[in-house]
Amino acid sequence: MKFDERQPGKVRIDDNKIAGLSIDELTISNLQKLISKREISVPELTKDMLDRIEKLDSMLGCYINVIGEQAMERAKEVQEKLDRGEINSPLAGIPMALKDNICTDGIPTTCGSKMLADFVPPYDAHVVKRLYDNGAILLGKVNMDEFAMGSSTETSYYKKTINPWDPERVPGGSSGGSAAAVAAGEAVYSLGSDTGGSIRNPASFCGCVGLKPTYGLVSRYGLIAYASSFDQIGPITRNVTDCALVLNAIAGHDPMDLTSSKKEHPDYTKALVNDVKGLKIGIPREFMDENGNGMEKSVKDAVLNAVRVFLELGAECIEVSIPALEYVVPMYYIIALAEASSNLARYDGIRYGYRTPDYKNLEELCKRSRSEGFGKEVKRRILLGTYVLSSGYYDEYYKKALKSRMVLIQQFKAAFEKCDIIIGPVTPTTAYRIGEKIDDPLKMYMEDVFTAPANIAGLPAMSIPCGVDMKSLPIGLQLIGRPFDESTILRAAYTFETHTVEGWKNG
Repeated sequence: MKFDERQPGKVRIDDNKIAGLSIDELTISNLQKLISKREISVPELTKDMLDRIEKLDSMLGCYINVIGEQAMERAKEVQEKLDRGEINSPLAGIPMALKDNICTDGIPTTCGSKMLADFVPPYDAHVVKRLYDNGAILLGKVNMDEFAMGSSTETSYYKKTINPWDPERVPGGSSGGSAAAVAAGEAVYSLGSDTGGSIRNPASFCGCVGLKPTYGLVSRYGLIAYASSFDQIGPITRNVTDCALVLNAIAGHDPMDLTSSKKEHPDYTKALVNDVKGLKIGIPREFMDENGNGMEKSVKDAVLNAVRVFLELGAECIEVSIPALEYVVPMYYIIALAEASSNLARYDGIRYGYRTPDYKNLEELCKRSRSEGFGKEVKRRILLGTYVLSSGYYDEYYKKALKSRMVLIQQFKAAFEKCDIIIGPVTPTTAYRIGEKIDDPLKMYMEDVFTAPANIAGLPAMSIPCGVDMKSLPIGLQLIGRPFDESTILRAAYTFETHTVEGWKNG
């Protein structure tokens, strides 16, 4: 790993190439061409990726668990299937990583917590089965905020992950390991989970593409729950094309998930059209009020510049208003923490998970196991969630938050009667320094002010790179679409990327 002297702080991870490709070229499409032309074999590619992880990850801290031996065995199997013509998928032979709250049969799944340090699932999550069916090669499980509770990957029990753009800064969270691994070339793509922005936030901080699908489009079976009515699994990739390819593989109905939609999804690669003429783009005035949400000027300028790009390409931009956005942070945290307190009640030291070695009776076993097994942030959120559900506070907090949620959903619906997509910032700031906000929960929670609305309303939303700030740190642009209309935001993102990505990376 080297540092660029011309841009202090920016990390240039250019020690070596993978399959002859630089990190910016390390995409599913490029690698699949090399594999199909037999310019590289799947085992060779997998070995190159594992060597890169061994070389870099002691500094970056992306992985909790690397499964090198299993990855090489699977690489050989996939290569044999390719040779026999038994598999035909753009993901066949492509190495990837999974956030460590997605269950994997026979491979530890820790949720970044001491509580699940020894948990080995007896089954694969639905998305894992889908990827395996497409010939994907799993390299390992990547770091995350404990039980997905955080925006910086600093609450993990195991380690802190750093941002490949600057070793003094966070990669975002809670899917920080997923985004950092892709940005550093330690995985070609990854899956994360998004409860209030946990895919889009780290994608923005690390200069990647990250998509939170519509609630119900991707099965949650095998995803260890944080807040069940918000959680969604989605891809983090190097570009929009790769995002569409991964989404094609993981989207679709799953009878094991009662919230899984039976709606047929299209081939998302057909949405990759370089054309936004006539597309109506809404800009919520509540998103652009930098005084009310702590947005840095560089972030606002990058978003407004993106608006100008869309206008030049033939799109129409209109201002919309979603007044309930003012209450998004309290609305989100009341509902999410209430659900979390219920979901995490199962970890009691009896059935599975961490069990304290020192206890005198059943009550003490439960108390000590939970006190010792959960970290500070998780315990804070359980306490707050239990509080808003308690007698006397249920109506005052939780019930009001649910009513507010319905108001927000209706206001989004009204906004989409005027526009096709909504755009805005992903986060109020670019990546901040490690330790800067970890001791101030309110500042940390405000990182979700722009991303949580899509989770609350169940809408698809993605982050794409749209520039860098004065410190050469990436800035993300957020695109929000109608329910199950991932195609439109993919088309807009692809068009924007086609006309801008080289410019911002070089400038």
